Amino acid sequence: MPNKRRRLTGSVVSNKMDKTVVVRVERSYRHPLYGKVIKTHKRYMAHDEHNECQLGDEVLIVESRPMSKHKRWAVQEILREDLSARTAALDDVASVSSDEESDEADQTLDTDVDSEEDA
Repeated sequence: MPNKRRRLTGSVVSNKMDKTVVVRVERSYRHPLYGKVIKTHKRYMAHDEHNECQLGDEVLIVESRPMSKHKRWAVQEILREDLSARTAALDDVASVSSDEESDEADQTLDTDVDSEEDA
């Protein structure tokens, strides 16, 4: 018999905390009197044990025991990864490494120029 814990699907909007992500869950419903479809959203803090979630990922969160003042949910699985956020992170790492390489090249050029001036 499956357990009766609630499960919600949403997208990760923040992962800056350690082992915690903020998930935005959207829901739509009809207004009881006017019949207009209304969209609302709510943000849930969820436990991410291995810090696997990235911004934009679509995740399934499940109700759990209270883990802190605001955390009552846990990430059960990542349904869809947002590749644009992951490639942006890789581009940032690549740009930092290329900056370091150019700094090293500038330093070697400076030492070569100094040695020529001494001669």
